Amino acid sequence: MSILVNKDSRVIFQGFTGQHATFHAQEAIRMGTNVVGGVTPGKGGETHIDRPVFDTVKDAVAETGADVSVVFVPPPFSADAIMEAIEAGIEVIVVITDGVPVQDMVRVKRYLIGHDAIIIGPNTAGVITPEECKVGIMPAHIYPKGRIGLVSRSGTLNYEAVEQMSELGLGISTSISIGGDPVNGCDFLTLMKQFADDPETDAVLMIGEIGGSQEVDAATWAKAHMDKPLIGFIAGATAPPGRTMGHAGAIISGESDTAQAKMRRLDELGVSVVQNAAEIGQTVLQSVNGRSNERDEAANPSCVSSV
Repeated sequence: MSILVNKDSRVIFQGFTGQHATFHAQEAIRMGTNVVGGVTPGKGGETHIDRPVFDTVKDAVAETGADVSVVFVPPPFSADAIMEAIEAGIEVIVVITDGVPVQDMVRVKRYLIGHDAIIIGPNTAGVITPEECKVGIMPAHIYPKGRIGLVSRSGTLNYEAVEQMSELGLGISTSISIGGDPVNGCDFLTLMKQFADDPETDAVLMIGEIGGSQEVDAATWAKAHMDKPLIGFIAGATAPPGRTMGHAGAIISGESDTAQAKMRRLDELGVSVVQNAAEIGQTVLQSVNGRSNERDEAANPSCVSSV
């Protein structure tokens, strides 16, 4: 299965004929993603990289049945592009654009009320289900197919975690970077619920950072509702209060926002907390093996030593 995207997803690119969208659309096609066209206002009726170009998302959906969109539209126009995709019935909207004005995203979130679309980003590396569908800017070749769900604020730490896990023989069911901006279209909790329901995801790795309560909210829900190992890492242990570190959303506004406070709370909620980024892969492996051992013992209680 996977979550959000798979081999049956029908993908369009907004800002299709631009340099960056062109490159990443070609990469997605090369991996096997079903890219059915793209949108560039004023160029409808043309063909670009052997795919049709449409003036509007509504036209693209009507002609191709697209259900996933990747937004490569400049920041001042991104909100309108996202709302156009929502109105056209796109189910998953991945906003690669960095620097979308905060008030524009607040307007988008308000517009989203009453619609079923899921927005990933802005300022995201995207979503990938290995060997099936890549919707973003991540290097597809580093993602082996497997059974670990990955949701991250940071694209770079996402890549690092995947590299560590792949060296240990662990692959990915679906990987999502939710984006580092202050206002995200989608949060950790929403995706945790989807991973919990996915029969092809055995464990979930959550990579968060300082600022906000998203990670704790997701872990609180997982403790009560998810019967899968949850592994967590919080970046920003050395960040001083009041200063933005890396992402626009990564800023300590109170004692509960620090990396140390978040890690303590995650530990209390039963999350396997990674203390050092270099230990992410090993911690995931230990958690998965530990759960496998528990299941074996439950299935074969006579094999459990009485000593």
